[in-house]
Amino acid sequence: MKVLIAEDDPIAGRVLEAALVKLGHEPQITNDGEAAWQLLQAQPVRVVVSDWRMPRLDGLELCRRIRARPGDYVCFILLTQQAATAGNLKEAMEAGVDDFLGKPVDHGQLWMRLRVAERILQFTTEVRQLESFLPICSYCKNVRDDKNYWHRIEQYINQRTGANFSHGVCPSCYERVLVPQMLAAGLTPPPPGERGR
Repeated sequence: MKVLIAEDDPIAGRVLEAALVKLGHEPQITNDGEAAWQLLQAQPVRVVVSDWRMPRLDGLELCRRIRARPGDYVCFILLTQQAATAGNLKEAMEAGVDDFLGKPVDHGQLWMRLRVAERILQFTTEVRQLESFLPICSYCKNVRDDKNYWHRIEQYINQRTGANFSHGVCPSCYERVLVPQMLAAGLTPPPPGERGR
């Protein structure tokens, strides 16, 4: 699994990188939060291990930026040397941090946190796949929402995307549905080129 490291201490960064390689992961190391943010814009990474205090962009602000952007969920593990007080843990959790690791990093703890990260990512992928399915009636084409209400497909899509619809009749339905209805009503259907005038 690709793991992005954001660590301004070069020695701590190299030690963490070596530990990740030993655990079978593909680390990508950056020396601060801003560099990590730039790398995240260029390539997909689903796990970030970041120091809390760094120049230019600290770990919490990096996490806030990641949480504010759309796309796949990124599991965020925060490294810290500071005491885990209720205040700073609350601040980190509100920023979107998933887990914490003390410094220096214990390899057993790192392995456990990454196993949890893998599970979180697996579950978020499964949820996204399930959410991509639309329960649609085979007959009337109405769509069921999360509260078990059925809506016309146009209404359902409009509520979720803001898309508006205009209605028309495709050539196949014109021939299959409208022409027989007009003939049954004693009307002469207009030639295909004159429809819509």
